[in-house]
Amino acid sequence: MCLSVPGQVVEILEDAPLARRARVDFGGTLRETNLALAPEAGVGDWVLVHAGIAIGCIDAEQAERALAQFREIRALEDGPPEPAP
Repeated sequence: MCLSVPGQVVEILEDAPLARRARVDFGGTLRETNLALAPEAGVGDWVLVHAGIAIGCIDAEQAERALAQFREIRALEDGPPEPAP
């Protein structure tokens, strides 16, 4: 099993087929990502990234569903909110 994280392509850094690289936004954190396995990805597209490599494209709705699930997991880890005084 592997975990992939959705991110949005904001800039293509290199467009050579086997060395295709982009800057990808993961909720405000920008990371350089290899796009060789997602040659169709362009600026504005959402990609699933595992270990620095985009393994495929997804649509904005799929990306939002995945991000919402990550937010739910984070909320569970943080525990219930403190009661108001």
